[in-house]
Amino acid sequence: MKVNGVGGPSTTPTSRPSSRTGAGFSLPGSTGAASSSATSAASAASGVAGMSALMALQGVEDPMERRRRAIRRGSNLLDKLDELKLALLGGESSSVNLQALARAMAESRPEGEEGDLKTLLDQIDLRAAVEIAKAGGRSGR
Repeated sequence: MKVNGVGGPSTTPTSRPSSRTGAGFSLPGSTGAASSSATSAASAASGVAGMSALMALQGVEDPMERRRRAIRRGSNLLDKLDELKLALLGGESSSVNLQALARAMAESRPEGEEGDLKTLLDQIDLRAAVEIAKAGGRSGR
């Protein structure tokens, strides 16, 4: 279907005239080889620009996702601390739990949390560091 001005749509025949040899747009006086190389150069440049824009967008992390990651890390540390407490109360060897706690502490902490969340996560990190330090003191005796 083709729109011709203000008159509205009109249908065109399904077969195309065979007089067109080039695909797409061409400038007067340009040869087919020159126009195809220019087209491929332009499409290659736009492909690179599109890819770099996508890569830049992937690097941007929104504040809500950063907050979720920080909360997930804090919850994971609390779970590891609970497992350590249960192992100590049960009289079991806590070395496996301490290693898991140390691995959880080694995870990178997202930066840029707001006041209350930052304070809470600081307290969780401190408690985990104290437990790891206490275990180091016990094993050194």
